[in-house]
Amino acid sequence: MDFLAIIPARYASSRFEGKPLVSIFGKPMIQRVYERVADVFDYCVVATDDERIAQVVIEFGGRAIMTSVHHKSGTDRCCEAYMKAEQYFEKPFDVVVNIQGDEPFIHSGQLEIIRKCFEEDPECQIATLIKPFAPDEDIFNPNTPKVVVSKQGYALYFSRSVIPYLRSEHDSQNWGNRHVFMKHIGLYAYRNRVLREITALEQGVLEQCESLEQLRWLENGYRIKTAITYQESHAIDTPADLEYVLTHYKNCLNEL
Repeated sequence: MDFLAIIPARYASSRFEGKPLVSIFGKPMIQRVYERVADVFDYCVVATDDERIAQVVIEFGGRAIMTSVHHKSGTDRCCEAYMKAEQYFEKPFDVVVNIQGDEPFIHSGQLEIIRKCFEEDPECQIATLIKPFAPDEDIFNPNTPKVVVSKQGYALYFSRSVIPYLRSEHDSQNWGNRHVFMKHIGLYAYRNRVLREITALEQGVLEQCESLEQLRWLENGYRIKTAITYQESHAIDTPADLEYVLTHYKNCLNEL
């Protein structure tokens, strides 16, 4: 089974313009991500719409594929890059892995887990990671999507609200002590056929309500296999996130 790892990277982020190129202890963030991913997957590319990012990738020895500036999601950008990559590498790929370009702390173990979802289950269409909320985390933060899963490990629903609702516990501040809530880690992998299909779908009601693209796939009958990770990856979405990383990891370069 051949895997293609794609790292979507945009320059014009509304919350942090140019963040793929910010320096993290002497290396651009996109290089930090790329090197971690390349340790696990033989075929790895950065999918970008900006020549500045592509040039930096080429300079550190990585591979970059230019994509349209009009994509609305990282999944759409991955699909275009996947189709171009098959020509670039002159070979087909069975599974596409979508790793966000702002995840410089992604663990190789997390990437191995996502790979095993397909190696161990020939029926797996889409796979993603989930993680139990830590005791000190805010389960009510709408920027952290929550997920509930079936006994077989398939996602039943994703939401920005807390799910499930604990009807018998009237003090919501105690909910974290009564139930293990799961948060979604934004790492995806797709069968090549499924990736082409889901990027052709129209937005559904659920996605419009929650602004979570994976609900479009569930609403159209696709199954999303989940796997549990207990490792944090610390995505960098804002300048404040970058400052936190530079402060808390300055003496922990081995983490990088």
